[in-house]
Amino acid sequence: MDTRVYAGTVGWGVWGSDDLGETWHRAFRGVYAECRIWSMSSHLDEPDVVWAGSDRGILRQGADGQAEVVPSPADDMCIWAFAQSPRNPKVLIIGTHPGAVFRSDDGGTNWRELPVQLVEECLIGRPRITRIRFDPINDDTIWASAEIDAVHRSTDGGDTWERLENGFDFPDIHDIAIVNDNGARKCLAATARGLYKSTDEGASWHFQALDSPWQYTRGMKPRADLDGTVFLCNGDGPPGSQGTLWRSRDWGETWEDAHLPPTNSTPWMVATNEADPDLLFCCTNLGQMYRSEDGGEAWRKLPREFGEIRTMLWHQAA
Repeated sequence: MDTRVYAGTVGWGVWGSDDLGETWHRAFRGVYAECRIWSMSSHLDEPDVVWAGSDRGILRQGADGQAEVVPSPADDMCIWAFAQSPRNPKVLIIGTHPGAVFRSDDGGTNWRELPVQLVEECLIGRPRITRIRFDPINDDTIWASAEIDAVHRSTDGGDTWERLENGFDFPDIHDIAIVNDNGARKCLAATARGLYKSTDEGASWHFQALDSPWQYTRGMKPRADLDGTVFLCNGDGPPGSQGTLWRSRDWGETWEDAHLPPTNSTPWMVATNEADPDLLFCCTNLGQMYRSEDGGEAWRKLPREFGEIRTMLWHQAA
């Protein structure tokens, strides 16, 4: 199996690395090279396929590195969120800007729009879906975060939805993590004004202050082995000029500095994969990249820098 790392950029498409991020080459060959990439996804059961959500619709790369545009109702939208069911790689859910959510049950051939009720206008114009998560406890439960329109949840596979906003100081939600803490569901939300936690299925949210000069939070990701470790990106704004990567070892109850080397902007997201939970990547909004090979205990800055990165992933390709 080959380890491959991908970085989705704003204006320079997708880049890939076959040597753990030491050197990079153009990926997703055959599609518009200067598109903006907002989201990416891959699945253990389809190791040769990588998906990307762009400003040109859905992109799909096959084993030979060639990519194609997959037609969908979101062709004229920016696809900010892309998720595959952990149990079935053919079940795809995408979230867009302007805000909408679509589902495919056959690997992208057919799509239907899901009835998520978003506000018509917000401070950024129209809201956008920033993250979609499949629930770790109930197969039919799906979570979506919106900027700027709180958290939305479906318990029936997307047929109906409810808005969960009680307790947010400002419902600008950048990311969510839904974890199974010994049979109890715990919900974490990264927002423009800090970290929030819910222990009652999202019915109420409570601010959890970080020991940081800034409370702006962005990407959040549990480590792939689900040992209780969660990473949280924090900085002085978008894009910001500095920031901290935080680590929790107890599903978000307490947080400690993960000691990322100095950054040029806010850390943006962490990439992890259950094929090797010790191998992690982190990027900043303004293009720096970091690697850990010991589960996040120590980090090394990689030599290549891109102008702006919005998403990363790594996987093992056949």
